[in-house]
Amino acid sequence: MARPPKCRIVRQQPSVTYYKPRGVPLREMEEVTLTVEGFEALRLSEVEGLDQDAASEKMGVSRQTFGRILAEARKAVATAIVNGWAIRIDGGNYKVVEG
Repeated sequence: MARPPKCRIVRQQPSVTYYKPRGVPLREMEEVTLTVEGFEALRLSEVEGLDQDAASEKMGVSRQTFGRILAEARKAVATAIVNGWAIRIDGGNYKVVEG
């Protein structure tokens, strides 16, 4: 039996949860899902500029787990950009902590 996943700490909910290429009707495009913890990993790493040790501490996970979440998030965003797909930010195993 697999170990249940640990809740990731998210300090900022996304204000926008859907992105799509301009000029393409939604019914004609595919989409990729970016989890909320993937969004948080991208925010901490790319926007805040934290290294993986500091960012993993803020999310309450190991550095290895943070690296895996970040890699999955980068892949989702890259897939959407390269293929012209929409990005839906939704789901995951997280809890929101203020401050």
